[in-house]
Amino acid sequence: MYLISAYFDSNTNKILQKYIDDIAAASGNRFMVDNNVPPHLTLSAIEAKSVDVLVPAFENLRGRIKAGEIEIVTIGQIMPKVIYAAPYLNSYLNELSKSIYSTFADISETTISKYYRPLSWLPHITLGKTLSSSQMQEAFKVTQDFKPFTGQIVKVGLAKVNPHEDVSVIEI
Repeated sequence: MYLISAYFDSNTNKILQKYIDDIAAASGNRFMVDNNVPPHLTLSAIEAKSVDVLVPAFENLRGRIKAGEIEIVTIGQIMPKVIYAAPYLNSYLNELSKSIYSTFADISETTISKYYRPLSWLPHITLGKTLSSSQMQEAFKVTQDFKPFTGQIVKVGLAKVNPHEDVSVIEI
């Protein structure tokens, strides 16, 4: 599995990383920290036999995608194990998602997850993963002070997962 993810400006990273760290400390679940998962918004999840088939298409995104603003508006959960911060789907995110999908959709021997296709995508920024029920309760306690904020997407990366490892990053 490979991810195409959006990365944020330093202020947005600071806010999101604090939630990741605080959730890890309060819940005892260090999955995000131990696997070096940075704050990110996954735009696509792709099954491929090798990252080598994805790199040329990814590199073709250079100069075609732009930085943009997002509003991170709420905290949510994907039952039973994930807590996340969510932006609303504005026109910038919608166009970015469609651009990423169209770039990778026709590569043979790959499959884009049905959860990361246009009109079936729930934009979210994972703050805690593999949480038990009691860990989820602690994570929600940590996020009770959440207030909506504006962030900037400034990079897009192609990454391997578990542990997270960027293969290529495009500054936008």
